[in-house]
Amino acid sequence: MRTARKFTALAAGLAVASLALAACSSGDSGDDATSGTGEEVEVFTWWASGSEKLGLDALVGVFDVQNPDVTFVNGAVAGGAGSAAKDLLQSRLQANDPPDTFQAHAGAELTDYINAGQVEDVSALYDEFGLRDAFPADLVERLTVDGKIYSIPSNIHRANVVWANTQLLTDSGLDPAAKYETLDDWFVALDTVKEKTGRTPLSLATTWTQVNLLETILLSDLGADGYNGLWDGSTDWSSSEVTDALADFEKLIGYTNEDRDGLDWPDATQQVIDGNAAFNVMGDWAVAAFEEAGKKSPADYVYMPVPGTDGVFDFLADSFTLAVGAPHPAGAKAWLKTIGSLDGQVAFNKAKGSIPARNDAKPEDFSAYQQSAMASFGQDTIVSSLAHGAAAPTAWANAISDATSKFTTGGGDLAGFQADLVAAAEANAS
Repeated sequence: MRTARKFTALAAGLAVASLALAACSSGDSGDDATSGTGEEVEVFTWWASGSEKLGLDALVGVFDVQNPDVTFVNGAVAGGAGSAAKDLLQSRLQANDPPDTFQAHAGAELTDYINAGQVEDVSALYDEFGLRDAFPADLVERLTVDGKIYSIPSNIHRANVVWANTQLLTDSGLDPAAKYETLDDWFVALDTVKEKTGRTPLSLATTWTQVNLLETILLSDLGADGYNGLWDGSTDWSSSEVTDALADFEKLIGYTNEDRDGLDWPDATQQVIDGNAAFNVMGDWAVAAFEEAGKKSPADYVYMPVPGTDGVFDFLADSFTLAVGAPHPAGAKAWLKTIGSLDGQVAFNKAKGSIPARNDAKPEDFSAYQQSAMASFGQDTIVSSLAHGAAAPTAWANAISDATSKFTTGGGDLAGFQADLVAAAEANAS
């Protein structure tokens, strides 16, 4: 049971992001199958490969048992962190051709769909499915936007995790069990890997993974309150503290593989699995990749919070909506019931590496990593992920992504990078 959670004040982004948390905790026990409707449901996601597809397949297995007369139509679209799927989805929504239900990162990203009138209020489903009882009351409160709730999350992920290859650390003369309290401590270890083995100290992939790294460095250097302030306006993007954080980010980029822009997250994680890189910063969906490769912790790999972020849980969640104009609303309702159910969340999260947020999920049903994530989620300060839609609206997040790509590909210096980030914040505020 997870009860007390400490949330820092975040502006609108965290308020809605926390809605994801609550929704994640949602659903009834899932023991009663939804009555047959002769319906179908098109479920639009970006879970097209790897552990994401394994999780979706597990979820569909539960859905089929609970809803034997509802046909599942897989609308999955491949693309890093959902970028391709989101583009296609927006085209369909604008053409009044919505899927029945679609995946969206809970948080500020979801507010774009709310403001555009593209998702239905599903508050009544929370009552019908008993979700308000399954979720902690404070999370339900944070789920609520102007008295309404718009999605039911399937999971909770943590973005601020470092994964490392045990043998490569040992070969470098490093203690695999060591935890690095500060970025400066970690820099020493990264230098050691490079000097002792010649292997890549820190693997990295395409732009969205670089933004994921950036947010964790901002969190490390600014702390939870300072990081939250970036999104509510209380932290100045032009401050010297942000400059220092960006300098640390620049230093970390220098430890990474030169082919990063042509890779996606599984490729960067695979470098650690194979022992070609020592460390990788990636959300905890990466644990499923290690497990799928037959690796065990701590014998083959270790994990820890990004240095300087211990005690902070960098939160994101995948959630599902009821689209306005859904062709098969009964089918969508059946899918949402499975998403919130205990059986659905357990099956999905065991496969995907994330954790359910229901109070009745049993830690012993999950892996050692997931049990540690459950404990952290229950006691850590919660902040919202930038790279995964929880902290900032889409247009702002895209501007930060563009600025990051420009910087890491040599299109500008540190001062120009910070100026671009300041401009992005100002554009969002205007």
